[in-house]
Amino acid sequence: MPLTWTLKPFADLTTTELYALLQLRSEVFVVEQTCPFQDIDGLDQTAWHLLGHVPDGELAAYARLFGPGIAYAEASIGRVVSSPRHRRTGLGRELLREAISGVERQFGSQPIQIGAQLYLQNFYESFGFRHVGEGYLEDDIPHIHMLRA
Repeated sequence: MPLTWTLKPFADLTTTELYALLQLRSEVFVVEQTCPFQDIDGLDQTAWHLLGHVPDGELAAYARLFGPGIAYAEASIGRVVSSPRHRRTGLGRELLREAISGVERQFGSQPIQIGAQLYLQNFYESFGFRHVGEGYLEDDIPHIHMLRA
């Protein structure tokens, strides 16, 4: 299913887009992963927001992109999420390709750091990310730092 991708700074998001992205993040990161945490962390205003919509307009995929020095010293990608209704279709791979491309368009070709859930290590490695540093727990979920040179 083809997606329509949009990349916007926070100030350009419509209230409908903001509601949809917060709803998707809550659905997956809070409800599905049974992880009560403060998703609205004060960083959305400094991020570029990548939204992937299916033809009927539903938000099926999302990530936020940061320039260097905001979330990490390097540029970064976070809150990578796909709707449970659209999984097992290759959407996650398409989302990450778009996110990497979006970082390069907005901030130039440079290293990208992420904080990845440990179980997704192989997925991110397939895009050139490599595990760096020590693992850590974030909201009781094992994570690792990964860097794409």
